Amino acid sequence: MEASGIFDLTIIIRVISALLLGFAVGLEREMTNKYAGLRTNILVCLGACVFTIISIYGFPAITVTSVELGTRDTARVAAQVVTGIGFIGGGTVLRHGATVFGLTTAATLFMSAAIGMACGAGMYDLAIVATIVSIITLVSVRFFEKNVLTSSTKNFKRLKISLNCLNSNSNEIYDHIVDKFPNLKEISKKQNKSEENMTKIVVITDVTCRKPIQTLYKEFQKFEGIESVSVQEFCEG
Repeated sequence: MEASGIFDLTIIIRVISALLLGFAVGLEREMTNKYAGLRTNILVCLGACVFTIISIYGFPAITVTSVELGTRDTARVAAQVVTGIGFIGGGTVLRHGATVFGLTTAATLFMSAAIGMACGAGMYDLAIVATIVSIITLVSVRFFEKNVLTSSTKNFKRLKISLNCLNSNSNEIYDHIVDKFPNLKEISKKQNKSEENMTKIVVITDVTCRKPIQTLYKEFQKFEGIESVSVQEFCEG
């Protein structure tokens, strides 16, 4: 503490390490186009690091008048990081009907905060190992899900279907979708605000056919009253 130059250098190293490790975790999220990417993970990691540093060094045990303040609780501020990150993580969790998305993104932010706290406490070995393990988990589990699972789920895809149809045909199309797709996750039907005679139907469903997007386009071509159809792979966090 008395060698201010050494102390300042230590603080700088801790902050920079949090920045770099937060960048490493955020890069994986950014490359997979998730809600919380580079900037969010970097700032979460940096914020946790700074709060931990403040918690350790920001509250001296002795006042300027040399009056002892007693024992410090150096974990008081740092402990609130765990609570605070819950609010940020909760903002990335989305619910679509009975399905919840974004839990992995929220867990990643929670891990970024833990890495930042480790950097702030000077536990570089723990921070580096946690970062490496987190990235390996995010990448390898995704690979496992897509390539190693049983053949029955290998062609499994979650798709989002958006279509605009005439109001007079909307009930028929809606009922067909409910009957046709047993793995339906969500379906909504709303009148198009820009065109009063049109209805927009949005569907999220799991399919296992070989060429699901082409198959779905052909499926809806046989219906009258459909003005437009959009089918895309639905990515969850």
